Amino acid sequence: MHKWMPQPGDLALYVGRTRAQTRNVIVVAEARAGRMVVDAIGRKGINVRLTVCRDSLRQPQPDLFA
Repeated sequence: MHKWMPQPGDLALYVGRTRAQTRNVIVVAEARAGRMVVDAIGRKGINVRLTVCRDSLRQPQPDLFA
């Protein structure tokens, strides 16, 4: 089994330290030291840009929008 490597433009699931931090994100670019720049919707409904660890990103399930 190979590990999923997110690419810019991919939809991903960010898994944070708590369940409240889990959210859908769009990968914008690769950063340094195994990190990725992602866009997400913040708490007030405003788009935010975050830098997260690549290992915290998961491939979305096929039935995400079913």
